[in-house]
Amino acid sequence: MKITKICCIGAGYVGGPTMAIIAQKCPQIQVTVVDLNEERIATWNDEDVNNIPIYEPGLSEIVKEARGRNLFFSTEVDKAIDEAEMIFISVNTPTKTYGKGKGMAADLKYIELCARQIARVSTSNKIVVEKSTLPVRTAEAIKSILDNTGNGVKFQILSNPEFLAEGTAVQDLLHPDRILIGGDTTEEGQKAIQALVDVYANWVAVGKILTTNVWSSELSKLTANAFLAQRISSINAMSELCEKTGADVNEVARAIGMDSRIGPKFLKASVGFGGSCFQKDILNLVYIAKSYGLNEVADYWEQVIIMNDHQKRRFSSNIVKTLYNTVSDKKIAFLGWAFKKDTNDTRESAAIYVADDLINENAKIAVYDPKVSYKKVLADLDYLQTRTADKNAESIVSFENPYKACEGAHAVAILTEWDEFVTYDWQKIYDAMQKPAFVFDGRNILNAAELEKIGFVYQAIGS
Repeated sequence: MKITKICCIGAGYVGGPTMAIIAQKCPQIQVTVVDLNEERIATWNDEDVNNIPIYEPGLSEIVKEARGRNLFFSTEVDKAIDEAEMIFISVNTPTKTYGKGKGMAADLKYIELCARQIARVSTSNKIVVEKSTLPVRTAEAIKSILDNTGNGVKFQILSNPEFLAEGTAVQDLLHPDRILIGGDTTEEGQKAIQALVDVYANWVAVGKILTTNVWSSELSKLTANAFLAQRISSINAMSELCEKTGADVNEVARAIGMDSRIGPKFLKASVGFGGSCFQKDILNLVYIAKSYGLNEVADYWEQVIIMNDHQKRRFSSNIVKTLYNTVSDKKIAFLGWAFKKDTNDTRESAAIYVADDLINENAKIAVYDPKVSYKKVLADLDYLQTRTADKNAESIVSFENPYKACEGAHAVAILTEWDEFVTYDWQKIYDAMQKPAFVFDGRNILNAAELEKIGFVYQAIGS
């Protein structure tokens, strides 16, 4: 089966970039990205591609090339679903905030709504592709909804999890380590798998396209994120021990990273991991394990989250302790609010929780991030519901100039590893700050010796 029309439900961090690359590499396929959020779709269609809602290096150029040719962004969801031969589901699957599984299980209400909408409007056979990160055996529920419509349309369900890292999403899509596709072992299932393989084969070597059953594909995504997050929590746990013993966590990480069995990736000590996937996927894994009675397995993976939360609290506590056990009415400058560099995504960013802790201590926070707006900073704090929106607005301000953000501050905290921070005139920053002036490098990106020469009291994770 040759695919000529693709629809993607969800114009977010996964759907938008993924469909842009497919459209660029497959000019023979019409790709339509649909979303009910009119403002988001309007932004994707903005004449100035620099205003598209997601910042990823290289993405705006790709959107500019394909948009209007074979890449379209629309709010006409029913029309796009009905016309497409292949439908990607790329909607949010947040952690449940209510009912059974609250705080751990994935909330699948948006997935179910998509399945019901596909079932309702489809008049021809479809291949439905799970792109969202889902609990194992979700495809079973989707298939049950789709196969019981009574309108005679046949559906094949595939799992095609994304393995993107925000900040490098375009390169990850252009040069993936692997493409994973799970489907039924039936003849029809294998034909559906091959149809998606043929799409990716336009630019990905066939040897990098792995095919499995649906359940293995769904669980592989959760497992990959759990393993990566585990490495971050592991090195962060060692960073605390390094601080107590006088070891340097960066030297320890370098030493163990040269072991070919371990490797150097995801061994950088930091204030903790963030982003949309790691925490919710591990919590989901914990919930699944508990639901099968695998309590020891659940406890093992839950410790990864416990360590990550501890690292954030430890960082904010260290700021308070170093500043003579009080930050009341002291200005703390935050350089960075996004959860990592080269993205404007702030979901689960360590900066949010460190700021929340410090505001509880009556600190005044000044934020500079090159890609995150003050509106988003306030929204992130308000979402925690720790205090009133008015109190948050009184306690945190945002600057478009990093030097202004640091002016008069008692301390600077590095919360995102933006490359530009390394290039700043730190002498100028030091001269404008309260003395003694402190730098808390939560991402280990600055040169301690140079800063201490200027006069800074420098502290980094594990130093």
